[in-house]
Amino acid sequence: MPDFYKRKLFRYPIYALLVITSIFSAILVYFKWMLGLACFLLLGFIVYFLLKANSILKKEMEHYISTLSYRLKKVGEEALMEMPIGILLYNEEFQVEWANAYLSNFLDADTLVGRSLYEVEELIVPLIQQEIDSETITLNEQKFKVIIKREERLLYFFDVTEQMEIVQLYEAERTVLGIIFLDNYDEVTQGMDDQRKSSLNSQVTSILNEWANEHGVFLKRTSSERFIAVLNEEILSNLEKTKFTILDDVRENTAKDSVALTLSIGIGIGVPTLPELGAAAQSSLDLALGRGGDQVAIKLPNGKVKFYGGKTNPMEKRTRVRARVISHALKEIVSESDKVIIMGHKYPDMDAVGASIGILKVAQMNHKEGYIVLNPNEIDSGVGRLLEEVKENTELWSYFITPEQALEIATNDTLLVVVDTHKPSLVIEEKLVSKIDKVVVIDHHRRGEEFIQSPLLVYMEPYASSTAELVTELLEYQPKRKKIDMLEATALLAGIIVDTKSFTLRTGSRTFDAASYLRAQGADTVLVQKFLKENMEQFKKRSKLIESAFIYKNGIAIAKGKENETYDQVMIAQAADTLLTMNDVVASFVISIRHDLRVGISARSLGEVNVQIIMEGLGGGGHLTNAATQLADTTIEEAEEQLLLVIDEYLEGGTKE
Repeated sequence: MPDFYKRKLFRYPIYALLVITSIFSAILVYFKWMLGLACFLLLGFIVYFLLKANSILKKEMEHYISTLSYRLKKVGEEALMEMPIGILLYNEEFQVEWANAYLSNFLDADTLVGRSLYEVEELIVPLIQQEIDSETITLNEQKFKVIIKREERLLYFFDVTEQMEIVQLYEAERTVLGIIFLDNYDEVTQGMDDQRKSSLNSQVTSILNEWANEHGVFLKRTSSERFIAVLNEEILSNLEKTKFTILDDVRENTAKDSVALTLSIGIGIGVPTLPELGAAAQSSLDLALGRGGDQVAIKLPNGKVKFYGGKTNPMEKRTRVRARVISHALKEIVSESDKVIIMGHKYPDMDAVGASIGILKVAQMNHKEGYIVLNPNEIDSGVGRLLEEVKENTELWSYFITPEQALEIATNDTLLVVVDTHKPSLVIEEKLVSKIDKVVVIDHHRRGEEFIQSPLLVYMEPYASSTAELVTELLEYQPKRKKIDMLEATALLAGIIVDTKSFTLRTGSRTFDAASYLRAQGADTVLVQKFLKENMEQFKKRSKLIESAFIYKNGIAIAKGKENETYDQVMIAQAADTLLTMNDVVASFVISIRHDLRVGISARSLGEVNVQIIMEGLGGGGHLTNAATQLADTTIEEAEEQLLLVIDEYLEGGTKE
């Protein structure tokens, strides 16, 4: 503390002492004037001393304040002009009014005054207009954090290059955990003698170890079909650049001596603790396996998932044991519910309606009420013909209800069974998924990142031809208390026939088993053909759609509808199927406006092109040979541009995020 401040603190007690002394001296003069006079003289001396001291104090204070003001001004100028912080003032036209020397020197400019902010950095003006308070930008290959003060039209530039480099180094060194699973190891090695099995194990281990050593990955085999991989994010980034060619290496090398082995890899990334990292890796692996295997799934901290691979058709790996277990589990869940509500996807096809009727029969076999949710405004012509036949069966038709009725009758003990989809955004009434806690999902599509939360039971088999096939197998293991009638069996068979294109695509031995069972239950194949008939106008309209087709690249055919015409989803799909029958066409895409005014894209392939990955790039999904998507708020031309970009990325070995 300065001396004059200290002295100032003592002035007030002295003034009080002087007042008291003056009063005492006056009293003393009254009684003893000589002594009182001496006191007054002493008092005068003290007053003189105080006045002189006060004058000195005042001068010292003025000098201190003057010196402090100068220092503050000097520091302010130093901070403004010399400190390593960029400062810039701009006007309403986003032109520079003033910038300090640090910023001007850094940008190698004598002066920035009069220049546009776009010349300084083109991103700054959009940041100001978007009302973003701070953002990191790049100036001359250096990273700067820009802080925006709009009221003062002032910008601060803080150099954060070193900080960003440290963050990048930290992120690059963060641990990543991978679980590598041999998808079909049991199937391939079944029946092998010990020597061949040992040779195959050595071959796979050798391939994986060579790959791990090349990229700096720690690899440990934990069982005959499972490996653990430990790496960091920098190594993972390099692996992503290679598109995980290890998938192709293992498949191609093992195919020389036996049935090809395929890998699935689940990767956990971006979580702070090792248990969470392990859980994320296992969750990613489950997702990869649920999509058919032979691929890599990387679940990001923000919930999004990256997929690599998945370009081969999934092999049939279902077993009757699993179907029986799922059927018994479904029976228990149904028995514990007061009623069952069945719902498919929007604009349901034959497979969704047939599977719904099959689950309705499961509920009835267990003496439970069952209802099928159907939106009368979302019915295509093929399903319309099936429903016309259902309406003639008064009892069966009475179990079809609207979404509004379903919401009214749903209780805490109601079971919701979602068929032929697993995405909440695609179901007929999404509010039902939110309202009902007990949910079962039965689907044959490859699992996407969007999924119904916390279902009680999930039966997803991407190796199945259709959901109707899965439901048929479940019916075989239900109590035989109520026979399947002809129309119910026919609806299920129609679902199988439509999804397999009359047993030509995605058809396994189990598909024929299911069809045989339904035929034995009285399914009418002639009635199925009646459901699949179309009128002449539809045929002509589809032919015009096919006429617009052109070959893009590598045998990929693309057809487009007119902007002013709408098509139902079935017609779009049929056009894609027809294009696939043309010479030299390996994949087909049909783009047109749907009745809901969204742009629909239907995709088909013969297996060489994975249309599922391409459609996932546009927010859709499906199977390797059969997929689709819908785009809102876009035109056919814009949808075509997006499709071509995704096809190009796929052909170059791209990924889906």
